Order: sequence, then structure tokens, then C-alpha cells
Amino acid sequence: MAPVWFITATSSGFGHEIALRALCRGHTVIATARNISRIQDLAEAGAHTMAFDVTSPFTEMQDTAKTIFDKFGRVDYLVNAAGFILEGAVEEFSPEETHRIFNVNVFGVMNTFKAFLPHLRTQEIGDGGTRATVVCIGSLGSWQGGASYAAYSMTKASCSMLMESLRIELAPYKIVSSVIEPGYFRTGFLSSNALVQTKERIDAYEDPKTPAGATRKGLRQVHGNQPGDVKRGAEVVVQVLTRTGVSKGREVPVRIVLGTDCEETIRAQCAKVTSYLDEWQDVIRSTDYPKGE
Repeated sequence: MAPVWFITATSSGFGHEIALRALCRGHTVIATARNISRIQDLAEAGAHTMAFDVTSPFTEMQDTAKTIFDKFGRVDYLVNAAGFILEGAVEEFSPEETHRIFNVNVFGVMNTFKAFLPHLRTQEIGDGGTRATVVCIGSLGSWQGGASYAAYSMTKASCSMLMESLRIELAPYKIVSSVIEPGYFRTGFLSSNALVQTKERIDAYEDPKTPAGATRKGLRQVHGNQPGDVKRGAEVVVQVLTRTGVSKGREVPVRIVLGTDCEETIRAQCAKVTSYLDEWQDVIRSTDYPKGE
């Protein structure tokens, strides 16, 4: 049987492109979106389409998972691509706005996995000796926080830690966990109809001479000029997850890093943390009990 993919948020970006590339391989794709009318092109390409909202009540998610397994028998690749960016200084966040971004970017991811995992754990082992592969989208922001995107960075760091934890937790059941961590890719993610800003705007943070103001100006300038090609990125993702092409003979890594800008950010961040540890090594170690006590 062809491998089965269940992919959330396929109306645009990585979710959409991953679905297309899985379809090109003859795989069975269940493509979802909150508004099914936005994924008609995937239906025409051969995908099974359905409405699915990662913020739905958990019981509805459980019903969806049961429906999928009753109809298709299994899910080999569960990809949660839902997420958005909330641009704003911490002082500008309302509690409702903070909850919303965590509800979509973190809790929605967790609940989707939670609804499907009872079925994934008990399905037959598939090709490659695994039962399933579960994936979500992290970010360059998983590694580096910054002015005016603290909430987004917090949620994406949570996604990466979730997948690292699931990697260990699900290993006995031969379920692989991975997080896709792209840099800036030329999608609609930063477009005016996708980028969400806090309702409250404080003049002190609008000044382009401040870090927050510079970020706001930079996000507007970078849209449409991102270095990453989402089609190439999605092709790499599918090859890595299916262990074909560039990934033939390799295991699926816990982090799928995409883009030179993301690589540079991670390397710089690792060097910065290592430098900090070296500088403060004596102080860090001074807090342990003396050996033997």
C-alpha cells in the first residue's frame, strides 16, 4: 500500500508544498485546512481533503483520528504545519493574543499528536522498520529570540523541545519524531494578510532606532526577498522523512534544518553558549556538593 500522509495547514507554505511532493510520489495524502475551499488545487492533484482546525475541541480531534484510521487503516507521516507569527513587543501583548499563538503553535500541535498517537502506536510496522513519523514546524526562531517576536520564538522553541521529548518517549514504539527548522523562506508567512500584529502599538517600540522598531521595518523589507525556496525545502523534507534521495541510508534526524541563514544562526548561537560556559565555568561548577559528600 502507498504510504499515508496526514498534513495540517496545507493551504499555503510548507504544508502545501509537502503535500504536493508526497502526491508526486504516488502517496496517499489527507490534506487539511480550516477552510477547505483554499485547498481545491490539492484535491485536483489527487489529495483527500478535509476541514481540520488544530484549535478544535480535543474530542473532535479524536473523532477525526478515528475517522482517518477507519477509512485509511494507518498514517505513516503525520505532519503538523499549523502556525503563525505574532509581531509585537512583550509590553504590547494582551493575554488573549499570547494565548492564541500558543493555542495554535503549541497546544494545537500537541493535541493533534495526542489524538492520533493511540492509533499510531498500535498500527503495523511499515517500510523502514518504523510505525510512523510525526513532524511539526519549528523555526530559526527556535534558536534565537529577538525584539518584537518573543511570542513566536517562545512557541517555536516549545515545538522543538516537544519533538526532542517525543523522540525519546516514542522510540520504544518505533515512532520517529522530528522538527523542521527553516530559516526565512519565500512563502506568504510574512505577507500583510498573514502576519499578525498586536492590537496595542506603543510609540516607544515604533522607533526604527530601537531593536523592536528595526525588526518591524526589517520584516516588511524581507517579505518577498527571503533566501529560501519553499519548493526545494519541501522536496528535501519529503526525501528526509521517506529516507530517499539525499537521505538514502540515513536516519531521520531529530531536527531538519533548512536554509543557510538558519544554519548560520544555529552555529553562532552554539558558539555563543559555549563561550558563555567557558567564561563562567568555575562559577557554574562551584554550586555542586564537593565530591564525596
